[in-house]
Amino acid sequence: MTRRLLFAGLVAALAVAAGSAAAQQTRSNAAPDPAAAPTPRMPDGKPDLSGIWAAGAGGGGPREAIEDERGNLVEEFPSRRCGPTQVSCGDYTNQSEDGEFTARLNPNRPIYKPEHWDKVQELDMWTNKYDPLFFCQPLGIPRAGAPTRILQTATDVVLLYTAGGGGSGNAEYRIVPTDGRPHDPEKSLDVTFWGHAVGRWEGDTLVVDSVGFNDLTWLDRGGYFTSDKKRVIERFTRKGNTLLYEVTVEDPEVLAQPWVMAPRTLRLNTAKDAGLLPEAVPCRDYDHANMVTQIRH
Repeated sequence: MTRRLLFAGLVAALAVAAGSAAAQQTRSNAAPDPAAAPTPRMPDGKPDLSGIWAAGAGGGGPREAIEDERGNLVEEFPSRRCGPTQVSCGDYTNQSEDGEFTARLNPNRPIYKPEHWDKVQELDMWTNKYDPLFFCQPLGIPRAGAPTRILQTATDVVLLYTAGGGGSGNAEYRIVPTDGRPHDPEKSLDVTFWGHAVGRWEGDTLVVDSVGFNDLTWLDRGGYFTSDKKRVIERFTRKGNTLLYEVTVEDPEVLAQPWVMAPRTLRLNTAKDAGLLPEAVPCRDYDHANMVTQIRH
């Protein structure tokens, strides 16, 4: 009896030791935490935001693939035709219809003043007719999402948006002074797609404050329109090889309260050819005249 207990105890101890060794080996083989890398800095001590960043579009974005209890790959927001007991039915039934359906499942939605909800619903219902994306116009911020590439100097940053990155099919850029200057009174009265931006540093965070927008852009798909009173505050915080991108939108003309976009953590692309993309084909509106139904709804 004593030998059996000793043998069982030895087996258990060996199992624990093996499990511990395996766990330690897994940790050693795991990819290093990009946030733990040293944060590069400019000569003035400010974080250097320069780099190619894994930026996403401002709209709904790709749906997350997950596994069900049977190990089948499904999607977080599957096609509307899927039943509770169906397996592997996550593909689109209709790319346009299901794309619009799943995009509206985001719970973080801007809150409009009561008198503007009818307009939001009408724009949403007629997305194919009114969505600025279909006119190949700049998406503006925050819908275009975080910049794909940032170039930083001692006095400004250049924010580059690759063609198609935000859905517009056009490459765009912004040049933002970072010396803490106030908004220019005259430029603040202009109405443009990207607005008039100035930047300032709050510790290790770059804050970009933009005003002077037109009313032709949306916050996101779904009819979330804006007015020319919109103000956008973007915050860029680099930690190691990650970049935290945060956005707050104020629009007292149409919004009941400021809208805070879900924060995004971007990763630095360290590939030597990253960002060396071929010239993209410009966006071309060849379909809008033929859109006479609400099929995208």
